[in-house]
Amino acid sequence: MINIYTQIAQGEAWIAKYRDRLPVFACILGFTETGLIPGISAAGLTPEDRKYTACADAEFLYYGAEHQPKYPLPPLTAGASPVLISRAVVEALKIPVYLFNAGLPQPPAVPAINLGGFPAKCLSQGNAMELATVHHLLEQGLLWGSQLAANSQQGYVIFSECVVGGTTTALAILTGLGIPAEGKVNSSHPVCNHEQKWELVQAGLEKTFSRTPASVDPLQLVAAVGDPMQVVVAGMAIAASRSCGVLLAGGTQMLAVYALMNAIAQTYTLAWQPEEVVVGTTRWVAEDPTGATVELALSLGKEDIIKGGKTPPLLATELSFTDSRYPQLQAYEQGFVKEGMGAGGAAIAAHLSLDWQQNQLLEAIEKQLERLSRFNNQ
Repeated sequence: MINIYTQIAQGEAWIAKYRDRLPVFACILGFTETGLIPGISAAGLTPEDRKYTACADAEFLYYGAEHQPKYPLPPLTAGASPVLISRAVVEALKIPVYLFNAGLPQPPAVPAINLGGFPAKCLSQGNAMELATVHHLLEQGLLWGSQLAANSQQGYVIFSECVVGGTTTALAILTGLGIPAEGKVNSSHPVCNHEQKWELVQAGLEKTFSRTPASVDPLQLVAAVGDPMQVVVAGMAIAASRSCGVLLAGGTQMLAVYALMNAIAQTYTLAWQPEEVVVGTTRWVAEDPTGATVELALSLGKEDIIKGGKTPPLLATELSFTDSRYPQLQAYEQGFVKEGMGAGGAAIAAHLSLDWQQNQLLEAIEKQLERLSRFNNQ
């Protein structure tokens, strides 16, 4: 139920080491005004809906279906929120969930650790965040990464995210680090809006950097065109990798975080253990015909592209919704949604810890959807 697409030997060793170990699940919530641009994302039907997507997903992840939410799950163009997958797994495994507010427009209605960040402005401005905020968020990430690792009890930490518009900021970070990512990232649309993303990224980078990408300080890059989640997770994963396993749960966004980890560790001489880190996603991302996820992962390790670059093992759950009774889930097979809230990483954890196969995972996810429907119709 787990495919390994890159660094197969390292990926197999990681799976063998952490099979039957219980993870800790951390979700880092952030916001970029990039996500409000019409058509940029399908994670919320309207720009107004997308302001609250992270809060809504966090509430469902934490409390489950039978809870009257302050922020209900937003309507989507098609499909259902990937948080249904994550919730099904954390509920079954009874794993601890830690929520972090890296920079949201409003506080979430859940117990969340406030990291003192701010929402990012649209990356096209080339001035997304204050540099001091980015430095602060890195320090918070390093601190909390160590603490989460201490709580993992020889297991691993799943780092997930919710940032609407985050694949566009990921493209900006990858491009700024010198990685040829144009046309390779994913999106929540069935056909990725590459042209729209690329125009925004070029506008942001041109406003900020006249130098070659290789000479850019990674934290200045995040301040210019990034979002608050990226630097937090980079710091957390760097610190956690020193003493436990790390599963970066996501697709394009976590590949950008991995590249950022490498750049930050080199620039600021921070020790980390790359062999402890894998990227885990869904097959809808790994095999997205309108992106090039595997090629993107491989490009992170090309020395001629990024100095000292490393290719992470890219894992994906084989979870399929082809046989689901529900059109909201079948929409994933048409390319909608694909990933988010650590859905792929959570599914991987279910395969590792519970040895769940396709039918068990599908049943658990469908039950979440049924409970939500019943609660909404009361």
